[in-house]
This record gives sequence, C-alpha cells and structure tokens, in this order.
Amino acid sequence: MAQFFEIHQTHPQKRLLAAVAQIIRDGGLVAYPTDSCYAIGCRLGEKAGVEHIRRIRQTGKDHNLTLMCRDLSEIAVYARIENWAYRLLRALTPGPYTFILRATAEVPKRLQHPKRRSIGIRVPDHVIAQGMLGELNEPLMSSTLMLPGDPLPMTDPAEIRDRLEHELEAVVDGGSCGIEPTTVLDLSEGEVLVRRQGRGDTSFLKI
Repeated sequence: MAQFFEIHQTHPQKRLLAAVAQIIRDGGLVAYPTDSCYAIGCRLGEKAGVEHIRRIRQTGKDHNLTLMCRDLSEIAVYARIENWAYRLLRALTPGPYTFILRATAEVPKRLQHPKRRSIGIRVPDHVIAQGMLGELNEPLMSSTLMLPGDPLPMTDPAEIRDRLEHELEAVVDGGSCGIEPTTVLDLSEGEVLVRRQGRGDTSFLKI
C-alpha cells in the first residue's frame, strides 16, 4: 500500500523529501507533482520500475519516458546537446517543456526510443519536484500520470492514492498542479519540431 506524504507547496519539509527519495532509491514507484501535472517516477536504473510505469500507462517501448533533471548541467550527462539546442534549453528551463534529444551512453538502451536512440528530458519548475531531485541526487525516470481510458491526467492526490494505492510505493500530495501536460519539442533531428502542444508556449517559434 502506498505511503502518503503531504508536502508543503512552497516550503517543502526536508525530512519528507528525504523519505520519498529513500523510497525511490529502494526501487519504489512514486506519484509526485510537477509544473504541468502529476507524474509517476522511479530511479533511472530501475528496470522493474520502468516496466511497471509502462504497465500502468499501457504504453509500448516506442513511447518515450521522460528523464526529470535538476538543471542543464545534469541534462548534458544524459543527452547530446548542440550549441543551438543548448541556447534554447537555457531559455526554456526550468519550465513545462519536454525535450527529445539524442541519448548518451549514460542512458540504458531500454529507456531510449528503439529506433532513434533518443530520450525525453526536462527540468521542472516546481519546488517539490526540485526538492525530491535534490535529495535523490540523480534524475528521475518519469511519465505523465494519465491512466488508460481517462481523458485527462490525474490531478487529485487523494484519487491517485485510491486508484493506485496497490501500484505505487508513495504518493506525494503537493496540492493541485493542473491537468495540462508539457509541450514536447523534438530537437533530435537538427531543428525544433513541436511533437505535442501543451502548457509551454511555442508562439516564439512561429516566425
């Protein structure tokens, strides 16, 4: 049964963040708030956790999971970033954007797109998500918390616990954080391609 953590939305309690981080280190799957909507995540190298996320979401291996990072320097460890792309990432992070980039050897092949060897990466602009990443001291492998058949992502922590209490090890209650997923920008082919229009603005691309 999932543990339930009520964490302050602007001043998250360090001891609770540390407890959540330890659950993730121990192989647990956690639901947590971001600057777009709730997500589910596990440790980067946790093969069973990644498979569990895909079972919950009912997605195939061609569906990119997202590597949640603290900042640009951490992104550079896991993705190949050309100069033009770096300038764009610097302007848009942290924020509600997911970037599709070519993965480095630091990313296990099972987490990459099977044909393009790419990975989705983002830096959340959310104090709880950032606090979790800081305590964990490594990226978090994540996916939007949207269940099969649901028209929108889940946003109520109590409902998340009720529906997924036997699927997750922890639910982080950070209040409501919206239902609009990130905007997905594909930078893996040498140009900016909008793969999904979400919360992040893309009007600056329409020149």
